[in-house]
Amino acid sequence: MYFRVRLTDKVRVPPDRLGEDLFKVVLSVLQDQLEGSIDRDIGIFIAVNEVIEVGEGELVPGDGAVYYDVTFEAIVLRLALQEVIEGIVVETTTFGAFVSLGPIDAMLHVSQISDEFINYDEKNARLICQESKKYVGVGDVVRARVVTMSLSEREPRESKIGLTMRQPGLGAESWLVEEYEKERAKRGSA
Repeated sequence: MYFRVRLTDKVRVPPDRLGEDLFKVVLSVLQDQLEGSIDRDIGIFIAVNEVIEVGEGELVPGDGAVYYDVTFEAIVLRLALQEVIEGIVVETTTFGAFVSLGPIDAMLHVSQISDEFINYDEKNARLICQESKKYVGVGDVVRARVVTMSLSEREPRESKIGLTMRQPGLGAESWLVEEYEKERAKRGSA
């Protein structure tokens, strides 16, 4: 889930940027340092929106920079195990699909797509359920549940998130619409 958070930190403003607008410099430094990074307690930083307050600067002997205590606002993504999320399929392979959750991709293994056997259609970049012929392809919106999570603060790109769609109410958007229409038709005829 996405959150807007208010945080405080100490920001180093390099000496060559001391003549510029302080709030703009601090915002720029925070964006460079935080956006795309992961903090286990805070989440995955999507964007640093605004610098709210800049305190008095501190000098450190031997360093020409000034260090400021700042309060700022950021947007973060905090995933939780068993959370239901929606994402877009950005790649398919013989072993599954990669689903973009915005700042990070998650893995949807073929064994977690359906109870049916899955065939890979390389030409059309789709994973097809053998019996029902339902498929998941690049560009499809899917609803899935987070079942595994290993976030790396040092190397965010090495983070691994596993998804499943093998439960009622989960699947490709087209599947869910089809199921809804069938239920509606049943109720209308009864």
